[in-house]
Amino acid sequence: MSDVAEISRATEEKSATAGAIDMKLEAIVLPVSDVDRAFAFYSKIGWRVDADITTPDGGRILQFTPPGSPCSVLMGTGLTPSAPGSAQYIHLIVSDIEAAHAELAAKGVEAKVFHDATGGYNRFDPAARASGPDPERRSYASFATFSDPDGNGWILQEITTRFPGRVDSAETSFASVRDLADTMRRAAAAHGEHEKRIGAADPNWPDWYAAYMVAEQAGRPLPV
Repeated sequence: MSDVAEISRATEEKSATAGAIDMKLEAIVLPVSDVDRAFAFYSKIGWRVDADITTPDGGRILQFTPPGSPCSVLMGTGLTPSAPGSAQYIHLIVSDIEAAHAELAAKGVEAKVFHDATGGYNRFDPAARASGPDPERRSYASFATFSDPDGNGWILQEITTRFPGRVDSAETSFASVRDLADTMRRAAAAHGEHEKRIGAADPNWPDWYAAYMVAEQAGRPLPV
């Protein structure tokens, strides 16, 4: 068998088993110039401190986790060759962009809420931005930006209903109590409209709520 055929067969065998092993994004490395200053900033905005380690050579390594996030952020002395401030457009997902903006503002962090002026989902081109959240509050369409003292840039994106196929439709989970509560509020508002349509109180509202919350997260049609 030729080398080309051997490589082709090996590639096919790899493809057949691709995805069999979970690969969970658990940590990213953020390039910062002043670790003490970074610690003060990310502590101020309420991120959990998972690790604060002094290295034998006098350096410092930090690990922070944003509220409700399964992925953490590492920063510290000698961790990355990337220039401080070069990390851009790192996404943080929120269920309420205005509440997230207000929370950052209360902690002294400047954040700007915007949407794509063309009606799309472009958050990368500053020239395409219009102030404020998406007028229709479509899922995925409202954003906010903020930066740390080094200029590393973060994007907040409001997601309330996932695109179909984005999550396993057989599983429903919530990252935090607040995330669950916000979902229940949306279900309550939608159920209120449902009761107006049927002209009576719905005694099976728990089933309706559950169906709404599962469908919203999986990106399936919502109950009416």
